[in-house]
Amino acid sequence: MFQGSTIEISSEALQANLAFIGKVLGKAQLCSVVKGNAYGHGINVFTPMAAQLGVTRFAVYSASEAWQLHGRLPAGCELFIMGDVDGSALEWAVEQGISFSVFDNARLEHAIAAGRRTGKKALAHLEVETGMHRTGFEMEFFGEVLQRCKTDADAIEVAGICTHLAGAENRSNAERVLGQKVRFREALAMAGKTGSGPGMRHAACSAVSLNEPDMLYDMARIGILQYGFWPNRETQERYSEQHGMVEDPLRRVIRWWSRVMSVSTLPAGGFVGYGATFNAEAGTRIATIPMGYAYGYARSLSNAGQVLIRGQLAPVRGIVNMNCITVDVTGIEGVEKGDEAVLIGTQGERSISVASFGDLSDQLNYELLTRLPHDIPRVVVEKHI
Repeated sequence: MFQGSTIEISSEALQANLAFIGKVLGKAQLCSVVKGNAYGHGINVFTPMAAQLGVTRFAVYSASEAWQLHGRLPAGCELFIMGDVDGSALEWAVEQGISFSVFDNARLEHAIAAGRRTGKKALAHLEVETGMHRTGFEMEFFGEVLQRCKTDADAIEVAGICTHLAGAENRSNAERVLGQKVRFREALAMAGKTGSGPGMRHAACSAVSLNEPDMLYDMARIGILQYGFWPNRETQERYSEQHGMVEDPLRRVIRWWSRVMSVSTLPAGGFVGYGATFNAEAGTRIATIPMGYAYGYARSLSNAGQVLIRGQLAPVRGIVNMNCITVDVTGIEGVEKGDEAVLIGTQGERSISVASFGDLSDQLNYELLTRLPHDIPRVVVEKHI
């Protein structure tokens, strides 16, 4: 197992975020989205912790992610596969009572057939195409889909009707989002007329829950928000203004740290590492940390990133290598081998957020988090020190 760094997952931070999310959702039920290795937090570590804090519904993207979690969660917890589940994986999901998204006729037919073969109803969330133009039944055919589910009710159950709103993070997409709202409401009305029952109605992700509260139906699929991050800066500013918030109610669940591997002196005029991207104007103390782009620290952070050592910011000097980075600790007293180096999170009175980290590397919070290697140890702590 890779021991060059450690990711801490704070149960106290998650509990605070869940309390805030509960206020946002009101009567809508939370479905915790843990795809992408729980947004880099570690699906096998984060999900049981969330379950201990009272979360009972979890959404993954693929059957392989559902397989990782199946049997690990307490009794009463439910899994929902939002994307990739086909072939034998779909039949496995039906056998295990795991619900999944159905967005085309091929999967619909497969789900019904699997329900008949296994003697268990396929639990289908029917996805409607309202404007994302990715997956989903077109509105003109949705009535036929509903009727088919009603006819084959012995083999398939409409566990939900859902859609995904595109661009709800930004006001500039207001017209597009409005059109999606109208179409989704039409789909729900169609379900009511066929008498097949809509099951759990859901259209809200983190951004929709915050910016379009009229789309909070029975359930909301919350991802980035539960980990302590806003979907984007505009959403944070918009929500804060509307609700008179001065302080950020979210707490970062993740803290990523490594250790100083060595400390050396770079003479005036010297270059550090490969190439000649940093030239020392004066004698410079350099700390080497065993954390490079092979372990999730983006190469684009060369001469741009920062880490925290002894509570102070130490800028990256030179190119981020495959296995290590070098940082300037000239102005930090007493730095020595073994000192903690925080890559994301808080140390003392200072912090490095994923947002600032992402801005420097031209990566979104989502991309940077999910790229964190699976083999970095994740450990649950009550709160970050």
